[in-house]
Amino acid sequence: MTADLSARAHALSARFAQHPPQTDREADPAIDLAIDANAAGRADLSIALLAPLTAALPRCAKLWQVLGLAYRDEQQMAAALEAFERAATLNTADPRIALGRAHVALEAGLPVADQFVALRRIAPADPDLALSTAGALMTEGRADDAQGVILSILRHQPHWVPGHEALVRLRSVMADDHPARGLVEAIAAHPDQLPLHMALYRARVRMADWDGALGAIQAARLRFGDHPAFDAAAAHIATETGDDDGAEALFATAAAVDDGSIGIARIRHAMRTGRLDRAATVAGVMIQSPALAAQAWPYLGLAWRLMGDMRAAWLDGDPPLFSVVDLGLDDDEIGALASVLRGLHTTRAHLPDQTVRGGTQTDKPLFHRLEPEIRAIKARVDEAVRRYIAALPTAVAGHPLLGTPRGHILYEGSWTVRLSGQGFHTCHTHPAGWISSALYVALPPVDQRGPDPAGWLELGAPPADLRLSLPSYARIEPKPGRLVLFPSTMWHTTIPFEHGERLTIAFDVRTPRF
Repeated sequence: MTADLSARAHALSARFAQHPPQTDREADPAIDLAIDANAAGRADLSIALLAPLTAALPRCAKLWQVLGLAYRDEQQMAAALEAFERAATLNTADPRIALGRAHVALEAGLPVADQFVALRRIAPADPDLALSTAGALMTEGRADDAQGVILSILRHQPHWVPGHEALVRLRSVMADDHPARGLVEAIAAHPDQLPLHMALYRARVRMADWDGALGAIQAARLRFGDHPAFDAAAAHIATETGDDDGAEALFATAAAVDDGSIGIARIRHAMRTGRLDRAATVAGVMIQSPALAAQAWPYLGLAWRLMGDMRAAWLDGDPPLFSVVDLGLDDDEIGALASVLRGLHTTRAHLPDQTVRGGTQTDKPLFHRLEPEIRAIKARVDEAVRRYIAALPTAVAGHPLLGTPRGHILYEGSWTVRLSGQGFHTCHTHPAGWISSALYVALPPVDQRGPDPAGWLELGAPPADLRLSLPSYARIEPKPGRLVLFPSTMWHTTIPFEHGERLTIAFDVRTPRF
């Protein structure tokens, strides 16, 4: 598919180089191909094909629109914004162009909430637009307005699960004492809606409210009768709350349930109860699925280490495949960057499904923003990532880090975290990424941090709640301007510190496709 797109794009480029299009209609084959390339994750082909055509057709709004989408996909946000501005100037009546411009501007860090609000006047019942509008309002610190937008849809679409879930997230970061109350009220009004019951269960799990999660499943069972999915959920709750015997029985009852979440729960239960062979078997099956592999690899690595299997060193590296780089930032650069990052922390608490404890984490792509300080640090990060990749061992087929192409670097996510005293990250991995990171910007003075290793990064130790006896690979002291890179499959955590502020940037490099 990709090879065919590439050949077609090169052929069209050659054709238009010889005979530039004279009308918008003549550019349609290139635009259509670019739409296909964007959808296939090859926006680089779209840019190479369409950018030269803008000289011949500078007033073709659709050309600028599709080119803007390609630049956005390639994370070239300044170019994306310029392309959408051109498209919007040329076609002021197309709401899709206006929406694309608003999305790009939002990711670039510009104040665009009022643009989304204006677009909602055209489509007030559009749930996806409502979610985007709420996100833009939250970014500008307008939490009450964001809630109002979501609630305006839920009043007419009370079964709208994504809206309920967004409302839980919004209320959570604003430190609401009862963030899931909307779901509770919706279930009371519409008790026959199973998706609402399951959404409440998932919300309780994300908050680690295990009693509430069990209550949600019990209420669903009373309403809908027995179902293996309810047994799977109850098994998950049992293993996470230490009821090993109950979990064992429930997992047996839910044997027919076969999805990623129950697979991970089965692995965690097997590890807690010393059944390493079983954990390795379940994880070994899961890594064969592209959709589940990233979740399973970290657990398989733990099982291999505990079993003395040499494949543990194959997975994590021997020595482990992490790198510590000091980026050489001076005090002025650190101070300016820290000032920008602090201004992005507009919420009061972390999201329930984030690993942050005692702090806040942003949720929009940090590296898409246009502030000079962020562009500058991204340029240094880009170079450090390239050097890390260049220094990796040779390709290894089937390896989650070493078995992929190494040419095209994009970021799956980027964010900033601000921790206060007693803050830390729970032990976790990054299933969405290929290479993960920690970049330190501001740290408490040594006399506030507490005795070493308070505030340090720990790599390779398993989550404490798995009850495993494994040492870490390394404990790394944080310093302003220090960047740590490691495989996204590697377990990592932050050791709590006593007082002060710990301000960091983190990102995941996307698994390359070519």
